[in-house]
Amino acid sequence: QLQLVESGGGLVQPGGSLRLSCAASGFTTLDRYYIAWFRQAPGKEREGVSCISSNSGSIKYADSVKGRFTISRDNAKNTVYLQMNSLKPQDTAVYYCNARWVDDEHWGQGTQVTVSS
Repeated sequence: QLQLVESGGGLVQPGGSLRLSCAASGFTTLDRYYIAWFRQAPGKEREGVSCISSNSGSIKYADSVKGRFTISRDNAKNTVYLQMNSLKPQDTAVYYCNARWVDDEHWGQGTQVTVSS
């Protein structure tokens, strides 16, 4: 059973940076999974932020974060990262990691990101 744990969230001022990590544990490795980061702000629906294929050959970003966020993965460390730069108050949300392979899907518990002065 694959388990995902997000970390790296916190409080940051507008214009600041954070790097989120999504670490996988369990009896399955992360390398075959398609990974996505989602976020959910208070009172809003969960939205996709970025995603990366198993070999990092395909990467996508939501328009709202293009040019500011960078997704990457280190399969040897069973970890996926989301580097977030030039953060804005509207980036405030709980960020979730999602791993998917065929019909096998897993979610992490989320990490809070708050952008405020």
